[in-house]
Amino acid sequence: MLRRFLGRTASLTLLGILCAALPAAADSGIGSVLGDQLVPSANSAIKAAIREQSLHAADVAQVPPIQQPAKAPAQTGLPTGWTYMADFSAAWSLGNTGASNKLPGGVDGMLAYGFSPTLRAEAAYYEVQHYPVGFNTGVVPVYVQGVANPIGTQDLSTAGIDVATKDKFTLLMLEHLITIGHKLPIVITPTYVSRTSMIGGPDDKQVVEANGFPLQIQARTVQVQALALTLPFLSTPKMFGTFTIAPSWLVHRAGLNVENKAQVYSILYLEYRPTDRTTIFLEPQSSRDYLPADVYAQHLNSYFLGISHRLTRNTFVQAVLNSGGPSNYKPYGLTGIYCQQLVPCSKQAITAGGLHATQLQLQFGIGTPSVLPF
Repeated sequence: MLRRFLGRTASLTLLGILCAALPAAADSGIGSVLGDQLVPSANSAIKAAIREQSLHAADVAQVPPIQQPAKAPAQTGLPTGWTYMADFSAAWSLGNTGASNKLPGGVDGMLAYGFSPTLRAEAAYYEVQHYPVGFNTGVVPVYVQGVANPIGTQDLSTAGIDVATKDKFTLLMLEHLITIGHKLPIVITPTYVSRTSMIGGPDDKQVVEANGFPLQIQARTVQVQALALTLPFLSTPKMFGTFTIAPSWLVHRAGLNVENKAQVYSILYLEYRPTDRTTIFLEPQSSRDYLPADVYAQHLNSYFLGISHRLTRNTFVQAVLNSGGPSNYKPYGLTGIYCQQLVPCSKQAITAGGLHATQLQLQFGIGTPSVLPF
């Protein structure tokens, strides 16, 4: 019954969400790590719960009515005991960045313990590499600190700026599977995310222009707490889809932040399984990343398109193409350079618009099959 209900509603739901999520594009943010770590685990639990319901329904159909059990079957879903996943990745930036396409390598890892089929704790580490456009192409104005009018321009192609970026995420999650009316499995996941970064060097320290004064910040360091809800909208032998919504808050404001109200991440996941070993997936996201360089949260819209293949029982390879940038911070990239001294122009502060990046990531990994990101 659940499969028929989800199948009937899938087309309208998918059309509405895709129309809202795909027109814009986005720099990889916290939504990417939620999509790569939180969503696959929740999906695994929901798939197992739906499979158990289907098997139970088939068993009941073969039993005379007088012998049917009075109680619903015990829920199954989240793996119990210890589970793990680890991989290493290579990545290449795409598009006209004006810089090398090669990005730093990365590693991911996850360790979890399931207390029961409905309760599981997880700790994960995840890295995303990208190179935003607009820092090595184009011409931007140059200012003297405190002077309103520009004194000249800078051709960014000759500036030698390195903004190859690696974002590093640490996640702590507690997953709870519940079934509404013995028919609709959903996963509720309180989540804590700590994000640090490397921008063209060992850290993410930058000097930015803030109301006429230079301010040193850690441009991409932030801590976020969220409450995610994942529910299915499609389940067939070859296809599966879920929708995740996750209101989130900064643990504390930093840098240029002026407010800290709830920001909502929404993630659509849709997969097609042509074989038992191969999965093709699409994951549009709409999120509200709020970094120290942002006065207000970035309205990010992004997509992740990938293919995963299980090489053996405990090994996999995965390729992911992702792209995007905020819709409310324009133009993309570096927009101005501020000199604290005129000759030479030293101790520079910058202003920047949105960060737009497109990259291809190739991952090789090992892991417990029940939590592979398929």
